[in-house]
Amino acid sequence: MTINIVALLPTLQNTNGDAENAVVLARRAGWAGLDARVVGVDARDELPHRVDAIVLGSGSDSALEVSRAALLTMHDELRTWATDGVPILTAGTGWELLSWGIERADGSGVEGLGILPGRAVPSRARVTGDLVITSPKFGVLVGFENHARDYVGAEGSPLGRVRSGRGNGRESGQEGVVMGSVFGTHLHGPVLAKNPVFADHLLELAARRAGDEYVRGARAELVDGYAAAAREAQLATTRASASVTVA
Repeated sequence: MTINIVALLPTLQNTNGDAENAVVLARRAGWAGLDARVVGVDARDELPHRVDAIVLGSGSDSALEVSRAALLTMHDELRTWATDGVPILTAGTGWELLSWGIERADGSGVEGLGILPGRAVPSRARVTGDLVITSPKFGVLVGFENHARDYVGAEGSPLGRVRSGRGNGRESGQEGVVMGSVFGTHLHGPVLAKNPVFADHLLELAARRAGDEYVRGARAELVDGYAAAAREAQLATTRASASVTVA
């Protein structure tokens, strides 16, 4: 059976290349001998008959209202997928739109869909740079953060603890949020290309929904060596930066 991987709002929500996380999942599924396809969905009537995994990336603040309106048409489906265990990966403003809401620096706000706990609030300044976290489930995860808001109200369910970078901010030491099979993160990159253990977990869930079993393929083992080298280079950079700061 074909694994349907939905890239939600790829036209609006792909500022940091996060929609390509769907391609990472499909490619790894193919290397495992599974049939998988990426379905770009910008409107509700484009949804496939069965959804096995969802990726929702980050967009610009100018697209917040338009993206929210589109997601609202799929609100019932999103809640059902979250309850049914469909793996949903959200990044940046895509994550914020599924939260309780977004507060802007000018005092205005955008009501979220309420699927993930917490809300986005203005930071003192935009945060950009390497982000490294330790996740109890996935080990060390690396990526790049680029956001102007902190995230509060999800203290009990983070994706991991910050080793380098800011993450959710407000001195929480935490990054991301997890609720069942729904993940929110500031990690860009796209995150699944640099962190194959995270990708494989989502694929295991997606394959199970499609009646298949995911076992990492030989090609993935080769490619993961490149990912490991990229991860180590980023970790070395953050260690060097920390040493300079301490000195």
